[in-house]
Amino acid sequence: MKTKEDYNKFLSDVRSASGIESLTPDESGLVSVRVDDAYNVNLQFVEATGKVLCFVEVATLPPDASKAVYRDLLVGGLFGKDTAGGYFAMEPESESVVYNYFFDLEEAAKDVEEFLHTIEKILQLCEIWAERIRRDLYGEEEEGSPHDGAEHTVHFSGSMIRA
Repeated sequence: MKTKEDYNKFLSDVRSASGIESLTPDESGLVSVRVDDAYNVNLQFVEATGKVLCFVEVATLPPDASKAVYRDLLVGGLFGKDTAGGYFAMEPESESVVYNYFFDLEEAAKDVEEFLHTIEKILQLCEIWAERIRRDLYGEEEEGSPHDGAEHTVHFSGSMIRA
């Protein structure tokens, strides 16, 4: 079973490979990094299971959100549709939609580059879901939207990180 010390060593390796010095855990093991001024990538080690929870707030729903939004999230949650093995949760006070993904620390530590690549895929998935939620909430995107016809290219690299 991996320990908190193993997690700290893993984060050190991730810092070295990515050049992101802000990947430093607090006393509870939580790491939070702002990416593209759009998403906070949070990593939390769960010592009892040897897993690293990655969670990203995707969107905040208004109180009058349409059932189309909840339907899409429910289908994603229940059937894993378009979630890449992760799942969604709702933060009850803020109505925030949070994407959660568990990494096995032992496996992630074996290939830090693959871990970083997976984080980028998670961010791209979150961007797709954020756009999907906007579309469900507000209908078709407005002309000139920054997401109009654009590929989903959120990057987890030193140049895109905001502390």
